Amino acid sequence: MSAPSKNDHRKALGRLSLPERTFVADALRAETVGGVLLLVAAIAAVIWANVPALHHSYETVSHWHIGPKTLGLNLSMTHWAADGLLAIFFFVAGIELKRELVAGDLRDPKAAVLPVVAAVSGMAMPAIVYAIVNAVGGGNLDGWAVPTATDIAFALAVLAVIGTSLPSALRAFLLTLAVVDDLFAILIIAIFFTSDLNFAALGGAVAGLVVFWLLLRKGVRGWYVYVPLALVIWGLMYNSGVHATIAGVAMGLMLRCHREEGEEHSPGEHIEHLVRPVSAGLAVPLFALFSAGVAVSGKSLGDVFTRPETLGVVLGLVVGKALGIFGGTWLTARFTRASLSDELAWPDVFAVATLAGIGFTVSLLIGELAFTEDPVLTDEVKASVLVGSVIAAILAGILLKIRNAKYRALCEAEERDEDQDGIPDIYEMDKPEYHLRMARIYEEKAAEHRRLAEVTTGAGDEDARPA
Repeated sequence: MSAPSKNDHRKALGRLSLPERTFVADALRAETVGGVLLLVAAIAAVIWANVPALHHSYETVSHWHIGPKTLGLNLSMTHWAADGLLAIFFFVAGIELKRELVAGDLRDPKAAVLPVVAAVSGMAMPAIVYAIVNAVGGGNLDGWAVPTATDIAFALAVLAVIGTSLPSALRAFLLTLAVVDDLFAILIIAIFFTSDLNFAALGGAVAGLVVFWLLLRKGVRGWYVYVPLALVIWGLMYNSGVHATIAGVAMGLMLRCHREEGEEHSPGEHIEHLVRPVSAGLAVPLFALFSAGVAVSGKSLGDVFTRPETLGVVLGLVVGKALGIFGGTWLTARFTRASLSDELAWPDVFAVATLAGIGFTVSLLIGELAFTEDPVLTDEVKASVLVGSVIAAILAGILLKIRNAKYRALCEAEERDEDQDGIPDIYEMDKPEYHLRMARIYEEKAAEHRRLAEVTTGAGDEDARPA
């Protein structure tokens, strides 16, 4: 046997084959895989930050600065993850929002009203819960916005894993709700967490966005045009004092998401298809890695439920989200002409409302922005986001499991075909011939059971007869 040639060996970290590359990219576009990667990164961050032998290296890497000082971009790795990589996530969120506005549920006001109201009330109630807890406990009200956000990647991943038999309308409701939630989270960041404005840099960023829009309108193609321009816009937006992720959202909203004649995919759909694996597989997990690394101990977990700021976050995510989304949806359906989809029941809405309490990515980001002057409180608030998200995920998982079992039983009943004629029985129950056929089948089964019983009894008597 000849020795394998040098070309037969696969290089470590070498280029993947086309089928492998396609498989990996498609996997990263799935909510389940993106949510799992996010969870793995968060767990890795907690372990890295809490193992004594590794804690120092985590702090060193997190605070390591890189980037050109002359451009005002000499940032720590934590800032690069939160302000840079997360802009990719918000770019994809902007495209999703644009698609929902032009081709999704948000295009039709009648269909959009319930998820929009659910999103608004689902952000208002957690803020109210946080404010009440901190007003009573004498805490810091600056973190009111922390529990208002829903992590779309985590929530959809949990729904995809558990809700295999749930109606598709439930996923559409959650997706629309989460997209609107992202929009308001972006507005909250832009309005309430913008530092002193540098109007020259802000003007440059706006001018860059105008150029970006004009190039899109003219049909100019080529990543070598848009990627450098996007980096310039992002850098100017960062230096303006407005949170840099706003640049990603703005560019995502500018993309055309409706299909013109002869197009299989719109430019927005095509670019989202290309960028989503980068967002789900790199940007969001790295953000979680550098943001979720908080010191966790019995005392710190106990403090989560005793300090008003952290308790407000936990109750806002677990209680505020569920009450806000479910209550807002029910009241809207009760007192307006808006109605719930025929495929859904109110227990489904409550399960999804509980699921929306998973406020991981954007909640961590807002937690960093709300308490920049107090690093200790920032870490405690991050811990409370983790605790609240885990509690919401567990409760939602139980509720969704119960609802999934019920829908699975309904599906099995609808697909049952006892007479084996290729037509589900549910579509034939109003036909007399179906009942005659089923009666004949049951009579044949009963006769067969009687014959088996007689044979068994006879065999028993034969064995019992003396030799």
